[in-house]
Amino acid sequence: MSRTALRICPLCEATCGLVLTVDDGKVTGARGDRDDVFSKGFICPKGAAFGEVDSDPDRLRTPLVRVDGELREATWEEAFDAVAAGLRPVVERYGPHAVGVVLGNPNVHTMAGALYPPLLIGGLGTHSLFTASTVDQMPKHVSGGLLFGDANLIPVPDLDRTDHLLLIGANPLESNGSLCTAPDFPGRLKALRARGGTLTVVDPRRTRTASLADRHLSVRPGTDALLLAAIAHTLFDEDLVDLGAAAPHLDGVDILPSALADFTPEAVAGACDVDAATIRVLARELAAAPTAAVYARIGSCTVPHGTLASWLVDVLNVLTGNLDRPGGALFPQAATDRTPRPAGPGRGFALGRWHSRVSRHPEAKGELPLSALAEEIDTPTDEGAPVRAVVAVGANPVLSAPDGDRLDKALASLDFMVSVDPYLNETSRHAHVVLPPPPPAQSPHHDFAFNTLAVRNQVRYTRPAVPLEPGRMAETEILARLVLAATGMHGADPVAVDDLVIRQTLGKAVGEPHSPVHGRDPKELAGLLTGVNGPERRLDMMLRLGPYGDGFGADPDGLTLEKLLAHPHGIDLGPLRPRLPQPLKTRSGKVELLPAPIAADLPRLRAALRERPAGLVLVGRRHLRSNNSWLHNVPALTGGSNRCTLHLHPDDAERLGVRDGQPVRIKGAGGEVTAPAEVTDAVRRGVVSLPHGWGHDRPGTRTRHASVSPGVNVNQLLDGSLLDPLSGNAVLNGVPVEVAPETADAPAALTALT
Repeated sequence: MSRTALRICPLCEATCGLVLTVDDGKVTGARGDRDDVFSKGFICPKGAAFGEVDSDPDRLRTPLVRVDGELREATWEEAFDAVAAGLRPVVERYGPHAVGVVLGNPNVHTMAGALYPPLLIGGLGTHSLFTASTVDQMPKHVSGGLLFGDANLIPVPDLDRTDHLLLIGANPLESNGSLCTAPDFPGRLKALRARGGTLTVVDPRRTRTASLADRHLSVRPGTDALLLAAIAHTLFDEDLVDLGAAAPHLDGVDILPSALADFTPEAVAGACDVDAATIRVLARELAAAPTAAVYARIGSCTVPHGTLASWLVDVLNVLTGNLDRPGGALFPQAATDRTPRPAGPGRGFALGRWHSRVSRHPEAKGELPLSALAEEIDTPTDEGAPVRAVVAVGANPVLSAPDGDRLDKALASLDFMVSVDPYLNETSRHAHVVLPPPPPAQSPHHDFAFNTLAVRNQVRYTRPAVPLEPGRMAETEILARLVLAATGMHGADPVAVDDLVIRQTLGKAVGEPHSPVHGRDPKELAGLLTGVNGPERRLDMMLRLGPYGDGFGADPDGLTLEKLLAHPHGIDLGPLRPRLPQPLKTRSGKVELLPAPIAADLPRLRAALRERPAGLVLVGRRHLRSNNSWLHNVPALTGGSNRCTLHLHPDDAERLGVRDGQPVRIKGAGGEVTAPAEVTDAVRRGVVSLPHGWGHDRPGTRTRHASVSPGVNVNQLLDGSLLDPLSGNAVLNGVPVEVAPETADAPAALTALT
């Protein structure tokens, strides 16, 4: 019997609404939901392939437990018994920091990944937290923390109302956007052009996004912070600064000119390979536009000065009067945000509250660099025990972190490892226990994180489109049981985890004077919650306490889970609106434009004025049908142009004696790989590009389609030593490499073609 069901797509940050076709319990088709209040019918190839993703035959259906060195199918009871027996002895012998928690990108795309990992980390009491953020966007979190007092307070461009968008190191026509949740990002950019607006793209590659732009600047990789500093310098130098309505909420504007004095357009031009006159034009156009927004993403984060570049993005939005302004860059307000507190000073944001054991990397946002995971496992020191156990949730760091070969060996040496993953992949193959979550159609969905980054305020929730198959366990229950097993409460009812969170949250809320439930009875409030399970009751609680909530009856028109369920296509909460100073949590209660850690890092940026790469440098790229290493096992999302090839400019190819399609060896500080050359003028001279997420050729995995065309792991070219010091983010772009044609006597291990 055929029917349809609604589902929010979990395959990228655009969060598009889907209409699934379900036949006999199986998803057989997917199309865009035209009635979705946010995506309005938009769909990309990933969403269209939802059915194939959901029914991939290589998805694990039952837990695996290692017995006599081999992973064997087990019951859920056996699996959690093994987790408790494996983790607790490590904690008791070596202490909590000997357990490393590794969270991958998929966590942010699921309800379970949002609700339970914080409880796991807190319950363990470990400082050994490593996530995908430090190979991606951690610089933006750090700059947001330093500027605004909250590492999760990130302004996003008001795409639908801006007149001028300066886009740096981002390719949303391929990625669908990142740290800027915007279904149909391509359509929004085209609408900007259609209404007479201006799009400028800064990128060393002529991406699909760059091809759409009014102006494309092919900047030298890794110099984004220098370019942005020169634009800011010009705004001061030419008296173009206009702070607008945000002026009363700013601190430090007067000291910025001296801090940026050395970054004149003339001083920066050589390093960026952008002439000074063009830099001045960029500054003048930003200042003259009725509204404007500067937006930068992964290309500007995964470089040596990622935090400074992220900071300067917001500085430019401030100096042009576009921070917290319609058409500029504003702070979204999600329906599950905490109850808004009165404006005023907060706790602020601190870096380096603890450090990694081996290289003494400072923590940022409670995390240590993912690049340091291998050394934290395999290197003894006098500073405490190494990491002896790992809990990996939706993570594949063997492919996503630098020097996967070293990490591969380190994971094999652990006393215990548990992996929550639907696949036996390059990382989970090392686990002693693998706990597979069900396919996405069998899970509920609400975007806790991405709604805090959305270009329009809205709220949507979809229950599972397909019931759980026999033998499956909901991902929320898997993670709740994992929390219990890891914290010495194995065997307790997993419902107790959600009940504890509800009691603690409501107990705190009734004591807060600004809360809509101040002074009420927490038990009475808990009894008012609706939902079919603990996760839904927690969602209902967050909605009721949130900025649009009913306050548990205080506002009859406010938001509840029941009201949200009555609107299956979502509820539109309106365009982004100015919010300053309310969300600021700095100690001053203002936007602190030149925090001490930023000022202390500026000499390093000044030194970069003299740097010029002597040879080729590497940058990454993403394809519309990929999302890191997730989707290479889905036939519909591989092949064609989605291949692991090395892009290089025709002039570089001729100089190196490389022909299109010829295997070439690429060598970096961390190792050497071989991939087919793809000669194209889409990259600038001196730059080569290799995509991220490939390298599916290790033994012991069960991803049959991916292993047919495995590609090579670009991160193996990195040794993990290059980090942005403020954020601990890995430097993945602008790193030096050597390229040469493959020869007949090259080692066989380096010649596997994609």
